[in-house]
Amino acid sequence: MAAEPLTPRSPRVKAARKLHRRASRTSARRFLAEGPQAVREAAGLADCLIEVFAEPSAADRHPDVAAAVAAAGVPWTLVDDAAMGALAETIAPQGIIGVCSFVDAELDHIPADARLVAICVDVRDPGNAGVVIRCADAAGADAVVLAGTSVDPYNGKCVRSSAGSLFHLPVSIGVSVDTVADWCRQRGLRLVAADAGGASLDHEIVSGRLAAPTAWLFGNEAHGLSARHAAAADTVVGIPIHGRAESLNLATAAAICLYASAHVQRG
Repeated sequence: MAAEPLTPRSPRVKAARKLHRRASRTSARRFLAEGPQAVREAAGLADCLIEVFAEPSAADRHPDVAAAVAAAGVPWTLVDDAAMGALAETIAPQGIIGVCSFVDAELDHIPADARLVAICVDVRDPGNAGVVIRCADAAGADAVVLAGTSVDPYNGKCVRSSAGSLFHLPVSIGVSVDTVADWCRQRGLRLVAADAGGASLDHEIVSGRLAAPTAWLFGNEAHGLSARHAAAADTVVGIPIHGRAESLNLATAAAICLYASAHVQRG
């Protein structure tokens, strides 16, 4: 006889719910990945996915995810609607949530031949951070660094906004901007700061300078990069505004800059 679905009172569900809090995530070095796409990508990363909580109908609705979880040898645990509602952070849960081990990487574990890196400096919005990780992945970047006082990448909104990309490329956290700048120089990466007051990105593309291994510095949503952090870069580049918009948001600007580098580097 199949086991009855777990309820919100189950000790395992209660333990997983605690991972909504950053302190609990940090202590356990675990986080929740909500939705079939995130769970499928986590299952493809060795030693990442620990357990999956799923509604009884989830395996029928997402057979590819169930197959990926089974192939990874990870337990597929049934929960009732109330337990899923307690575990999920979204208004309309998709019926699958994974418990994952932390996946962040030390700077020295980023590939030595990295040619494109995105560095977020004091980025506080989890949605923005997640989208930057997703854009970096899509542009073929080798790593993302969340430097300074940037948001926790294991925040539920950040994980969801990354759309699975958190599991695709190295993400380094908890390092100072000075440390990242020194690391870039040691690795031969040209450090380019994205700032509205810099030289035009159009000229940077035409010049071919983006063909060199590049690390982009992206600043805080409200204040951008400080003068000190911008001065640490080899050059400062701004995206030209051809219409009447005052500015671009962080995630959009990061996507444009990363794809500009990818376009030039990939010829």
